[in-house]
Amino acid sequence: MLAADETGEVPAAPCCPESGDETKNTEEKSDVNTAALVGSEGLGQGSSEDGALLSYVSALIEKEVGSDLKSLKKLGKLIEQMTESKVKLEEQVLTISSEIPKRIQSALKDAEESKQVLNRFLEQEAPLFSSINSHLLTAQPWMDDLGAKINQIDEIGRHLTYLKWVSQIEELSDNIQQYLMTNSVPEAASILVTMTELDIQLQESSCTHLLSFMRATVKFWHKILKDKLTSDFEEVLAQLHWPFITHTQSQTVGVSRPANAPEMYANLEMLFCQLLKLQASDELLTEPKQLPDKYCLPASPCVILPMQIMLVPLQKRFRYHFRGSRQTNVISKPEWYLAQVLMWIGNHSHFLDEKIQPILDKVGSAVNARLEFSRGLVMLILEKLASDIPCLLYDDSLFCHLVDEVLLFERELHSVHGYPSTFASCMHILSEETCFQRWLTVERKFALQKMDSMLSSEAAWVSQYKDITDVDEMKVPDCAEVFMTLLLVITDRYKNLPTASRKLQFLELQKDLVDDFRIRLTQVMKEETRAALGFRYCAILNAVNYISAVLADWADNVFFLQLQQAALEVFAENNVLSKLQLGQLASMESSVFDDMINLLERLKLDMLTRQVDHVFREVKDAAKLYKKERCVLRQPPSTHVSPSQRWLSLPSQSEQAVMSLSSSACPLLLTLRDRLLQLEQQLCFSLFKVFWQLLVEKLDVYIYQEIILANHFNEGGAAQLQFDMTRNLFPLFSHYCKRPENYFKHVKEACIVLNLNIGSALLLKDVLQSASEHVPATAALNEVGVYKLAQQDVEILLNLRTNWPNTGK
Repeated sequence: MLAADETGEVPAAPCCPESGDETKNTEEKSDVNTAALVGSEGLGQGSSEDGALLSYVSALIEKEVGSDLKSLKKLGKLIEQMTESKVKLEEQVLTISSEIPKRIQSALKDAEESKQVLNRFLEQEAPLFSSINSHLLTAQPWMDDLGAKINQIDEIGRHLTYLKWVSQIEELSDNIQQYLMTNSVPEAASILVTMTELDIQLQESSCTHLLSFMRATVKFWHKILKDKLTSDFEEVLAQLHWPFITHTQSQTVGVSRPANAPEMYANLEMLFCQLLKLQASDELLTEPKQLPDKYCLPASPCVILPMQIMLVPLQKRFRYHFRGSRQTNVISKPEWYLAQVLMWIGNHSHFLDEKIQPILDKVGSAVNARLEFSRGLVMLILEKLASDIPCLLYDDSLFCHLVDEVLLFERELHSVHGYPSTFASCMHILSEETCFQRWLTVERKFALQKMDSMLSSEAAWVSQYKDITDVDEMKVPDCAEVFMTLLLVITDRYKNLPTASRKLQFLELQKDLVDDFRIRLTQVMKEETRAALGFRYCAILNAVNYISAVLADWADNVFFLQLQQAALEVFAENNVLSKLQLGQLASMESSVFDDMINLLERLKLDMLTRQVDHVFREVKDAAKLYKKERCVLRQPPSTHVSPSQRWLSLPSQSEQAVMSLSSSACPLLLTLRDRLLQLEQQLCFSLFKVFWQLLVEKLDVYIYQEIILANHFNEGGAAQLQFDMTRNLFPLFSHYCKRPENYFKHVKEACIVLNLNIGSALLLKDVLQSASEHVPATAALNEVGVYKLAQQDVEILLNLRTNWPNTGK
């Protein structure tokens, strides 16, 4: 636009044309002027803007004019608008051009003033800097002298503090000595507690000699006080006949009360409390005896000092009898020392609860006397197991016996004596890697041996409770009962393991055993396939059903739900399962036994299907006569009717005195009845229910397709069919459900259609013929009692009727 203005080639607005030619000329001139304008702008701008300007002009003309040549008349008005815009822009440029110099002038003036102020500051800074340097040089000797004095003061202060600590230690030591000289042991114990607290405070100090002096002083007085109090405490315990080796002795202490009993118990309480005061210093000075880290024992504080003293005589007895070459130390008899410890815990429980626990409660201690006593004795067991187990790892019988006895010990310890699962226990020793893997191996070995023996037993497939109806609902064979008991015992054996990872390994063992047992059952089942209705085949089926049902119940057990959660965490860490499977486990939609249950259910369904197919084949063979001959007519012997016409020639129900079963249907019904009775006795209720429902489903389709749809029926034939079905076939299943006809939907509804009276049948036929896809005849079918059969099926059945009135067609 500016370029056009410079060249002076601004076109004037066109006047209104008087003819088409003038319009055309005007448009051509406008095009020329526009081109000139664009060219001028292009010359006025840099070459880099040529493309953008041309594009802009082209787009503007395309927008305003387009491909319609008649729109060229708009160019004049467009040029006027562009000219006005140019004028406004020129005015704005002139205004800005006049204001910018003023602003520049003002900015230059401000900069000049700032420069002058800065120069004045620089002039003032030079003498000030010189003065400061001079002062620092003058003061430097003073500063050096003052720094040395301050360092000396700090050093003296540290020496004073050091001497104060030494003085305080010596003062506390002198106090303890004075109290001991006057036989004031409680006060001396209190001072030792203070000294121990100071020792703990000094642990972060770098004064090694002071720390050594403090520790040596604490150790010196701790030993003196501990020896004195221990001696007095043991004397009081001896007066009480501690320890109580026999149960009778423990009862005697509670019953007999000597004359000086109050004084003895007062001394017991006093000495117990004083020994408790030495607990902190004892923990500070004594390194606790611990088993190797491979046993992963939970962190726990040391047994309290007075309880340690009370345990000493029992520890001596234990080591005397169960260590070394004593006859009682027999590696094959772990039950001896396990029973001994349980007996000691039981013998002392009453005394600990009645005499020691009140002392602990009075001083505000959270320690449970009986559990603390048990914890001290259990540590003896753990040490004994840690030394014995490596000696019998590779003797299966001895190792298995040890595990059995340890598990019995643990069960009584937890259930009878209330020993917490958070304390160190024998299960931590059994969880050590080498021992645990051996345990798993032995457990698997003996379980497989048990499975072999139970399956080879003569009573393997006989129920233990066959003569007790109420108990024998599941009709479980002995081998399945024993197997699930075996799994339950394994669960009880490992449920108290301290870590979830160990429990999950045992769970995998159980799942492997279930799978192994399923495979064995499958092998036996294949041998019995030819006798699918035989006793053993049914027993196998009952066994599969029972195991699946028990595993499904276990899946809802709290213990296995906890294992499911633990497995979920392990699988998530190792990326073993997909996100869908992890989600199913987390939402409890699936369980840890789902894989096993699915395999067992598949085997169960396969076996049931074989039984159903076997019975169905027998029923079909028995129904051949009924299928071919349809029915034996009640006609004189001389009368001959071809088999294909017999359903058409039967007399109507009104012509017969009494309806009776077709004789050719008797083999079918007898076979069906016998097989139902046989399998009802051999299968459990849930399995038999599935069996007869599957059988009915096949039987319903067979009778409908092979007998009903294959024939035509007069009124008597339809009535006979309905009588055979509703009065003879359906009642066979009335013992198993209230309305057996609902399971024979095809046959029942076919009989309804075939036995409709003429009027209803004609009406229904007309309705079906007039019905269409958009207007089905569902309501009419439902009205006569037809819900299962489709409209086309009903039409076919109506066409099988032969008793239609003659309409002359």
